[in-house]
Amino acid sequence: MTPLETRNERLAKKMIKNLERRNFNALYCRTSEEAIEQVNRLIADGSTVSWGGSMTLRDMGLTASLHERGTLRLLDRDLAADRTEAAEIYLDAFRADYYLSSANAISEDGVIVNIDGNGNRVAAITFGPKNVIFVIGLNKVAQSVEAALARARSTASPINAARFDIKTPCQADGICHNCNSPESICNHIHFLRNSPRGRHTVVLVGEDLGY
Repeated sequence: MTPLETRNERLAKKMIKNLERRNFNALYCRTSEEAIEQVNRLIADGSTVSWGGSMTLRDMGLTASLHERGTLRLLDRDLAADRTEAAEIYLDAFRADYYLSSANAISEDGVIVNIDGNGNRVAAITFGPKNVIFVIGLNKVAQSVEAALARARSTASPINAARFDIKTPCQADGICHNCNSPESICNHIHFLRNSPRGRHTVVLVGEDLGY
């Protein structure tokens, strides 16, 4: 193994222990391909599956692989005809068997941090779907909860503002201004400290994924 691969495996091993202590199910995959196979194994045929706006899930090919299976009921907002239909999918997702997400950041001791504009993603993570599966690249690991929040606000949010072409101060200069902009995408800040009833599974991936 390369020094980076060795570090990633050691870090993942430590984080899995910390996540399990918080009642998460947790595992490590070295590559995106391994992660796609693992997530597909976790989801039984006939299940209803939905996800948020994660670029990680799309870019790694996970959502495409779920469509290719042809044995799942998928609630995919990307296929909505308009905002009204997308809003209905957000609501239907609360009854899904599986909800998939990435994270804006995760601390080394296992606290998952997400920031939302609309709040549909953090709402589903918190309550509703029977199971939640996170797929998180090790590039999103931060040393502490405070560092994880800083990453979410100063790295992920400005990039997402640019992705959606939202007129916020961070879109203009790439720096978080702790703004109250009408178009702010930092309206809901979510810390997931523990997994009630072991409802959440975290798949750590030894690659740089998403923002």
